[in-house]
Amino acid sequence: MEKYSLEPYKESTDSNRDYREEEAYLRAKKKVDAIIGFYWHLAVYVVVNIFLILLIALNSESGFSGFGPYATATFWGIGLIFHFLGVFGPNFFFGSNWENKKIEEYMEKERKRWE
Repeated sequence: MEKYSLEPYKESTDSNRDYREEEAYLRAKKKVDAIIGFYWHLAVYVVVNIFLILLIALNSESGFSGFGPYATATFWGIGLIFHFLGVFGPNFFFGSNWENKKIEEYMEKERKRWE
């Protein structure tokens, strides 16, 4: 299976071709593939860990208590968090300009307080 299939380039008489559109497409395709990969990882994590937790808990004397049934989910979950950060970036929750917005908000509150 070919991962990145593009239509053949149309011949152009312009000697200074601009491939920025194709490069942007490839970057966007790579990002979408990374997001799809993360969601598959998440789905497999949920299914496998539900199965493992039930299997271990039902076949052990301690049942659902203790760390045993949840060990795999815990350590795999740490890896899943790093995968999430690798795909979506550390600015996913706050946004890239969150800090500037908060600073401006607090400065505005200070201005109102001194007026």
